[in-house]
Amino acid sequence: MDIEDLQTFVAVADAGGVSAAARRLGVSKSIVSRRLFRIEAELGVQLLARTTRGAALTEAGMTFRDHAARASAEIDTAREAILPTGELRGRLRVAMPLSFGPTHFAPVLAEMAQRHPQLHIHASYSDRFVDLVAEGFDCAIRVGYLQDSNLIAKRVGPIYGKLVASPDYIKTHGSPDTVGQLADHQALMQGTEAWQFMDGEKVVTVQPQGRFKADNATALASAAAAGLGIAWLPDCITHDYVVSGALVPVMTGYPPPSAGAYVVRPPGKHPARKVRVLIEMLIAYFAQNPDVWGFDR
Repeated sequence: MDIEDLQTFVAVADAGGVSAAARRLGVSKSIVSRRLFRIEAELGVQLLARTTRGAALTEAGMTFRDHAARASAEIDTAREAILPTGELRGRLRVAMPLSFGPTHFAPVLAEMAQRHPQLHIHASYSDRFVDLVAEGFDCAIRVGYLQDSNLIAKRVGPIYGKLVASPDYIKTHGSPDTVGQLADHQALMQGTEAWQFMDGEKVVTVQPQGRFKADNATALASAAAAGLGIAWLPDCITHDYVVSGALVPVMTGYPPPSAGAYVVRPPGKHPARKVRVLIEMLIAYFAQNPDVWGFDR
């Protein structure tokens, strides 16, 4: 039984259809269909029931999917073990934020591609929350404060940020001096996130409120510069605004605790070597560029 057929079946099962699996694998739908036909013919059972929305696993398919996934993982591990030292090949699918990915993480991926010419890197840039398992990503780069999940996370560097507002906003609405006064101000947020601040050695958490939200940090910085409210943003986003005077730090007596940049991956015993290499390169990148996230530090 061909290992690519097994991997293709697992991709279809996890993606919920041939089209989605073809995009994930980077091949045509006809190739995916042929591989599925071969594996079902080899087993003599139907693994997938085609539907108008995609494909659903049959009872046999549900049983076989777990075995196929384990076999595929073992083959990948074996392939890595016999590769020349340091060489990577195959495909790395990584999701990263649109706000910072093209400027802060893309150079690391480019260097990785240069070092490993047999490795295919597929990067997806989006500020939406990506389901790594359902969408077939090997890992994702996430910034800020991680929410609880079953994903495995490795911190690769710190992120520093601050509260900022425009001079016009401060002139009209004043500037908060304490955490409690934030309730009287419009907050610019990505969603329903909580903000944290240091009160001496104690961490204080607040739930800010506001009418303007955006899933992109650059858009929030523009909204803050336009005088729409107060935003918590990384220094790398606000640095030029602060230097020009378009934004002013506020409530500096209660600094936010440092957040982090993380590589997160689906749960499993051991990360693939390509993910480990990416983690190592990102850690080195942060160490060599200590001001990459915190210009004012």
